[in-house]
Amino acid sequence: MAEPWQNTTLPAHARAADLLARMTNEEKTAQLSSVWIGADTEGADVAPGQHTYAARSAALDALLPYGLGHLTRPFGTVPVDPAEGAARLAGLQRAIRAGNRFRLPAIAHEECLTGFTAWQATVFPTPLAWGATFDPALIAEMAQAIGASMRAVGVHQGLAPVLDVVRDPRWGRTEEAIGEDPYLVGTIGTAYVRGLETAGIVATLKHFAGYSASRAARNHAPASIGPRELADVILPPFEMALREGGARSVMPAYNDIDGLPAHAHVRLLTQLLREEWEFTGTVVSDYYGVSLLEEAHRLTDGEAGAARLALAAGVDVELPAARCFTPADPLPEDLLDRAALRVLTQKCELGLLDPHEGPGAAGTADAPVDLNPPHLRELARRVAEESVVLLANDSGVLPLDGGSRLALLGPLAHEQAAVLGCYTFPRHVGVHHPDLPTGVEVPTLAEALRAELPDAVFVEDPAGADVCLAVVGDRSGLFGRGSSGEGCDAEDLQLPFDQDKLLDEAMACGAPVVIVALGGRPYALGRWADRAAAVVTAFFPGQEGGGAVAGVLSGRVEPSGRLPVAVPRNPGGQPAPYLAPPLGRHGFPSSVDPTPLYPFGHGLSYTAFAWGRPHCDAPEFSTGGETTLRLTVRNTGDRAGTETVQLYLHDPVGTVARPEVRLVGYARVPLEAGASAEVHATFPADLAAYTGADGRRVVEPGALELRVAASSERVHHTVSLTLTGEARQVGHERRMRCEMRVK
Repeated sequence: MAEPWQNTTLPAHARAADLLARMTNEEKTAQLSSVWIGADTEGADVAPGQHTYAARSAALDALLPYGLGHLTRPFGTVPVDPAEGAARLAGLQRAIRAGNRFRLPAIAHEECLTGFTAWQATVFPTPLAWGATFDPALIAEMAQAIGASMRAVGVHQGLAPVLDVVRDPRWGRTEEAIGEDPYLVGTIGTAYVRGLETAGIVATLKHFAGYSASRAARNHAPASIGPRELADVILPPFEMALREGGARSVMPAYNDIDGLPAHAHVRLLTQLLREEWEFTGTVVSDYYGVSLLEEAHRLTDGEAGAARLALAAGVDVELPAARCFTPADPLPEDLLDRAALRVLTQKCELGLLDPHEGPGAAGTADAPVDLNPPHLRELARRVAEESVVLLANDSGVLPLDGGSRLALLGPLAHEQAAVLGCYTFPRHVGVHHPDLPTGVEVPTLAEALRAELPDAVFVEDPAGADVCLAVVGDRSGLFGRGSSGEGCDAEDLQLPFDQDKLLDEAMACGAPVVIVALGGRPYALGRWADRAAAVVTAFFPGQEGGGAVAGVLSGRVEPSGRLPVAVPRNPGGQPAPYLAPPLGRHGFPSSVDPTPLYPFGHGLSYTAFAWGRPHCDAPEFSTGGETTLRLTVRNTGDRAGTETVQLYLHDPVGTVARPEVRLVGYARVPLEAGASAEVHATFPADLAAYTGADGRRVVEPGALELRVAASSERVHHTVSLTLTGEARQVGHERRMRCEMRVK
């Protein structure tokens, strides 16, 4: 007769509790542990402190008699043929099951920030490109497809998405973030979570919290932010992704906030996450984050002390390897039981406590595995095309004439690195295996342009060209091995690799110059803005990115991307003033003008749109009510295109200094030439809430403005509103989005 924990008709929590009661403390601790098989102990780090810590972590054989919580990156550590990887993972799971008396497998986790980070898997655009699409439905579809490919080979958990709101784009991990607005980050990130979870993959929200607000935008540096900025800018995307997306895991950040490291932050991981937000999933450490409590933050003088601090705060699993959470080190039993119960409950939800072999447990090297099938490549193409942003085209030089003589300048035009982010397999792992084929086809921009414009003549000399395409941007990498990526922070936003000289030379050639910026962050382009014929940007758009950019340049693809982060005018003067109150903008108190060259939300089209005057159902409504705006958008041009209607909130008077504007709604409006559509926006008063000086989030009565706009600075119409009644405190139950419908 099956034990209660094996009874699939019982609730997951009850089954897990029954199993927990049967375990020894060593077996419970093993469920909080992980093993990183194949992690390199000699090459370049792909995680901070990897070589230092990997050699001092528990081996699989030592843990097998007790069981194992997690298997770290069985596909994403070294190049492995997908079919062989699936078979190897299944074999590891059989060994883990056979080694412990309850026959429990491990949760296998992988990175999936730009698609499944595995050799021969489709490489999708980086998250900053997701933000540029302003298209949550497409990002959800992408995430579901990524999750399905991971689940098919035995992976259970994905370490994505990154929900850090960009505060200073000098931060190297800007490319991994979705944008600089919490509403955009929240809605796009929640869509990704929903897609991944629908496919049966546990989504992991990171980095909780404040990581992107570090001093001087330096990786791991302390976050100098107050409780209001934390509450109103940093935390809302996590809250939305948990509540609306159903994410089942959270990863703390490496940084400290006011001296409290996130991995030891009881207020964040227990009081807020568990008690206020009622999160019931698992908290998994960032790689070696528990060890860093001892060796970087210096909160304790030993591994056991670091384990106790992390457990007490609310960390449930130590990743990527067992160094502090080990059966050899006794842990407080109440904390041990709390964490182990959460892990076992999640395993039960994944089917890993069931009597049969469980998902992903079987596999052979003979079974074909295609991680880059046509439908995934098609999705990668669609995301890439929607993410390309046309920033300027005053001269009308774009779209290009297919019979032109084109000069293509800049080494990045000929490099795959220009379209691949730091968490893509080729740039994350493949660079350490120089003889390894890329595994998927990644056309460079030069190759894509030649295919896109077969009748064009590409010349070496700019002086003999009709148009000069100057390609600038980044090469992604890790820990200083690139100009963008984890640990690749910038001192300022001047173009790297002396590319400013490239643009100076291009501007002197006499031909119209189109600047094409490819990379992981925005760079200052003000020096050339008045002389450039056009400017196009794309944020590491993935394996189909070269074709997407070429398609926009040729006119085959109608540009529809919008900036998820502002493009600065000058290299200094950061951060840009988006989300800043009036004194954070240009004005008499300072000689420094931080006004961006192109603001948040900006993007052009090859067609034109007319915006009708909006109608508001109820300009006056209560602090607990809502109103609906309606406006008509018409394509007045001669070709199909997509406009993005953006809704910004302006609060004229508050009890604390408020952002001049902030995004509260948006909708893509695709229209054929001459066609029109009506956009409906239902705005709840809850979206006007903010955190006051006393730490309470309130909706206050009084005047508001909704700005119907094409960017944060390009306003078409302003709608005056008045909230009536008493000030109303709101919490986790508040409405967090403005429903936008296109009819």
